Amino acid sequence: GPCTECSCSSGKAADKDPSHTKKKEKGDQSSVPKIFFGTRTHKQITQISRELKRTAYSCVPMTILSSRDYTCIHPVVSNSSNRNEMCVELLEGKHGRSCSYYHGVHKLTEHHALQPVCQAWDIEDLVSLGRKLRACPYFAARELMVGADIVFCPYNYLLDPQIRDSMDIKLKDQVVILDEAHNIEDCARESVSFGVTESQLRAAREELHVMVSNNIRQEHHEPLQAVCCSLI
Repeated sequence: GPCTECSCSSGKAADKDPSHTKKKEKGDQSSVPKIFFGTRTHKQITQISRELKRTAYSCVPMTILSSRDYTCIHPVVSNSSNRNEMCVELLEGKHGRSCSYYHGVHKLTEHHALQPVCQAWDIEDLVSLGRKLRACPYFAARELMVGADIVFCPYNYLLDPQIRDSMDIKLKDQVVILDEAHNIEDCARESVSFGVTESQLRAAREELHVMVSNNIRQEHHEPLQAVCCSLI
């Protein structure tokens, strides 16, 4: 029977304020963490999404973060060797042109095929649908991250702070899963490494020489000049 120590014994609700219930539900929802699933390659993401379809969690909200190399469908930008810069130039309208695919992102994010009631999808599904709707898969995937429970991405999206910032990835209080984590060491090393050619070193040395000769922050530029000379 009903207990005698609370309001249920008299058939009255403990809290009649519906806003209190809504606030509580909203608070509970916001406390649920996202799962960031990191893999070594984009190909592995396709394999994992295929496996997700076979589970009871096939219909959970999800997204896949990837580079423009895989998801840009603009006819000019996608065939360029420098997709990132060309994309930014289009979005900023530097040459009086814009990207119609970017402005159609909502058509992709709101499409029924990407909603939680449907099955898990992979990058190819997203790109194929983007071409059909003439909407940008790259930015659509990023927008879907807001409501996603599972976010698939390559390792460096989670390890490299610059990529995390640019993709607006917040890992605090979230769940991070790293597939084949023995590869993390190499990925972390690559994230803080870069390549430089001999011609670039020589050009840098000449510019530093001008700085030193004109006494411009000489104490900083002189050691850098020495490093360039020794590498050359």
